[in-house]
Amino acid sequence: MNRFLYEKSVSYQGYLIIPFLLAKVSGEFIYSYVLLSAQGYEDELHKAKNPTQVCSNTLTGIVEIAQQYLNENSIHLGEDNYFDKRYTYQNTLIIIHYEGKRCFYDHYPSDELRNIAAPTLFLNADSCIDWIKTRLDRRQVKF
Repeated sequence: MNRFLYEKSVSYQGYLIIPFLLAKVSGEFIYSYVLLSAQGYEDELHKAKNPTQVCSNTLTGIVEIAQQYLNENSIHLGEDNYFDKRYTYQNTLIIIHYEGKRCFYDHYPSDELRNIAAPTLFLNADSCIDWIKTRLDRRQVKF
């Protein structure tokens, strides 16, 4: 696996289904997936890597496999909007969420499910996104 395909992720029943390229066999791509849960570590499926052990040669197929698994095996969390405000920037995943009037974010690098967000509060999503982009752009500068 070289990176998570955050830009192809799908929010479903309180989970984020994140596909990734597992392998290339005879010129054909084989995809797998990981899950993030809106409930975080309280959910046993948070950060689960392909609990079905079934892969697909299409992105649509792997998402359908994950959705079927969640329909059959998860405690139905319902349609949670935790992942609605998600963005990708420089192949990283940024998830914006609010608690009251305070804006927080989760930030995952392209190659691992490790939240690298700084403990910073924002008044709105735009200022949060701008702050993150500025810091990521600084890391990209090569001298």
